Amino acid sequence: MQLHLRLGALIDEMLDGRILLEEAAAEFERLYIEKALRRNRQHLTNTAKALGIHRNTLSKRVATYEEQTRPAQPKTRRAAG
Repeated sequence: MQLHLRLGALIDEMLDGRILLEEAAAEFERLYIEKALRRNRQHLTNTAKALGIHRNTLSKRVATYEEQTRPAQPKTRRAAG
């Protein structure tokens, strides 16, 4: 019951801040996976088992998160010719 009350309060805060469901769900998933990875010392197979998802699914999501946090690379211009 304690978890339910804490989540309820957090959801109220998010609704007051006009956080969209998709954004909230994506952020929750990302934080959940990051925490699970830390608990499993970055071991993908053990983390995937703990989360109940396939290792490949976890790898793809982690790669997506890393891509999102990487600074954008400046586009280089090719020389004409």
